Amino acid sequence: MGLFDIFKSKPKTGNTERPKGIDKETSRLAEAISKRAQNYDRQEALDGLAKIGTTEAAAALLRRFTFQIEPSITDQEEKETAFRSIVGIGDKALPAIRDFCVKAEGLTWPLRMMRELVDEEVYVAEVIALLSKWDTEYDRNADPKVQLVSTLEEHKDARIREAVERFLEDVHEPTRFHAVSTLLAQDDADLAGPLAKAFVREEAVRTQNRIADGLALRSWPLPEDVRASFSSRARAYTVDAEGVVHKR
Repeated sequence: MGLFDIFKSKPKTGNTERPKGIDKETSRLAEAISKRAQNYDRQEALDGLAKIGTTEAAAALLRRFTFQIEPSITDQEEKETAFRSIVGIGDKALPAIRDFCVKAEGLTWPLRMMRELVDEEVYVAEVIALLSKWDTEYDRNADPKVQLVSTLEEHKDARIREAVERFLEDVHEPTRFHAVSTLLAQDDADLAGPLAKAFVREEAVRTQNRIADGLALRSWPLPEDVRASFSSRARAYTVDAEGVVHKR
């Protein structure tokens, strides 16, 4: 059971014992981080958990990112408060953020938190570790996977190619599209071969165009064994004698 699960689970009938390691005040305040609670009760809970400043308090604060309320301006203000509070907890918040990311339906907020708390090298490692938990098969909600892949587009790191290249064969087209963009951003000419092969098997026009445009822009020469198959499908592009892609 992860930290976040502690606050989601319900006690058994007649059992009033708190989960091990969670103090009474954190448990009380965590209950108020609910869509059904009054605004002032949630705000009191956010402020109180920020003062407690433990890993468990961070896990409780993360509950605020699992629902929306109206009006939207209040929703945004409460989430900004929770965000600042979690970042203020510092390194002790990281285990809670990692646990939350594994099960969250969206990663925008927790990835922002993590980026505030660690340097770039560690951040890339954290994102790659989260991405490693995903496969290339169908998933009901692939949005977190897309977010992780696209987040790596903002960074150049030798570890990214190995982490992302397999998603060129993902069943989910948006994941493939963002995998292409992330790999192109690495400025590694050795990726011309894998990208050209992905182009040949790709069915989505926008992903094909993203590959071809990216290869043409960078003038990465294609390996000889893929030039013919690439040319046969790339009607809007040509491949010269050196294997460089050009737009017609």
